[in-house]
Amino acid sequence: MLALTRKIGQSIMIGENIEITVVEVRGDQVKLAVQAPRAVPIYRKEIYEQIIEENLRAVEIPENVDLSNLIRLTQNEEK
Repeated sequence: MLALTRKIGQSIMIGENIEITVVEVRGDQVKLAVQAPRAVPIYRKEIYEQIIEENLRAVEIPENVDLSNLIRLTQNEEK
């Protein structure tokens, strides 16, 4: 992990096209501005972790599902 010290108005660059600027420091909170291409998703870490958990739950297969029957049904729909 890289730890940097920055003052208000100072930035760091990630790669060539992501810039993070310190906008405000108030007590124990720091306000950051992120400038990045629209194609780059930006999430707070706790939200990102929730998305990952939801995605994992979405692909879980319940124990009572008959996979062989499900595969047959899927193959029949493709024909």
